[in-house]
Amino acid sequence: MSYLVISFSHKNIDIKMREKLAFNSEEDKERYLKQILENEHTKEAVVLSTCNRVEIVTRSSNIKNSAKNIIEKLSTYSGLDFDTLYERADIYDNDGAVHHLFSVASALDSLVIGETQIVGQLKDAFRFSQAKGHCSTNITRVMNYAFKCAANVRNATSLGTGSVSVASTAVAKAKEIIGNTKGVKALVIGAGEMSELTIKHLISSGFDVVLTSRDMKKAQILADTFDVNVSVQPYSELSNLLATTPVMITATSAPYPIITKENAPSSSINRYWFDIAVPRDIDENISLSGLEVFTVDDLQDIVNENMSLRAEQAKTAYGIVSRMSMEFFEWLKSLEIEPVVKNLYLKGETIIDKKVKNAIKKGYIRADEEENIRKLCQTVITEYLHNPSKQLKDISKNMECDVVVSTVQNMFGLSNDSNLSNKYKCDHITKN
Repeated sequence: MSYLVISFSHKNIDIKMREKLAFNSEEDKERYLKQILENEHTKEAVVLSTCNRVEIVTRSSNIKNSAKNIIEKLSTYSGLDFDTLYERADIYDNDGAVHHLFSVASALDSLVIGETQIVGQLKDAFRFSQAKGHCSTNITRVMNYAFKCAANVRNATSLGTGSVSVASTAVAKAKEIIGNTKGVKALVIGAGEMSELTIKHLISSGFDVVLTSRDMKKAQILADTFDVNVSVQPYSELSNLLATTPVMITATSAPYPIITKENAPSSSINRYWFDIAVPRDIDENISLSGLEVFTVDDLQDIVNENMSLRAEQAKTAYGIVSRMSMEFFEWLKSLEIEPVVKNLYLKGETIIDKKVKNAIKKGYIRADEEENIRKLCQTVITEYLHNPSKQLKDISKNMECDVVVSTVQNMFGLSNDSNLSNKYKCDHITKN
């Protein structure tokens, strides 16, 4: 069995394709997970779906078969051509899959290098799959190690500090266009996590924030969390707000555009709309005088500047990802060795028990000598197995580990005790 990751992101598909691939509800994601796990070669699965990527993380006994099946099901779900998806997909196998997953968790593969939302989104995706029973020991191990890697990158570099999210990039672009933001109104549509982040950056950049949402109660609760005034306006006033507000940032979870040619108002002022939702909230066919519309892909100039400034930090971060990817596989190999070593000692204990009891029964030793005889035999076994045990643990770092482990198990008639694996679980997910 190998780890398998199939990746679609801003690197290999455009926003039109990304919005069709996006899983907009838990029901859609749950249905898709069940479908791909019906394949006999695909075991355990997590689906990460964000505004910039869809990642499918699995275990597979046949990479080609699983990848084809996963992309076929994606094609059916999205309505996109299978051949196009298969050609565009980044398919990672085993060590490549682990390295890619660690890079994603550490925000090194993001549109904005170092953005802080991705690790939380990955944790949510993992918890969802875990709660639904779609992943177990092997995916849990690699996910927890990925979170550990992300924490190490965050602690060793400054990539997680400063303005590093799609929301902050949109606000930075708006501020660059407007110049003096004092007294300038900025409209935020939506009351979710991305909207909360957007409002924080708008406030820190000096904008006067206006918030609207279909869920007015949720919008008011969000507005009340800020120390400065955030004006909450009825969603029924959206058309008027769009006509009179120079800056608008929308980040709803609507599965279709909420601003179309039919309801987008004309205006006498210059306006700048930022659509950071996937699927997009703004119909791509809107064209009005004095209006500029930016999507996440249009923020590339700021992203490129961000990447240039963070190049050295990213180099350090990639070093951490590479090192921890190697450590992860060494750790997995050590898990295979531990049960073998334990079973060698258990096999010795079984033989001691059998021989001592037989010796007492036949009168070779007295019953009152049993304890001392057992201690002597255990000392002999411990000394005899000390060097082989040490050698086995050293071999766990080598490529031939699987062959050696299998040979030792066959030679000594040892069982493959997989129940011990539950003993070796990372719990890093609860700490970050």
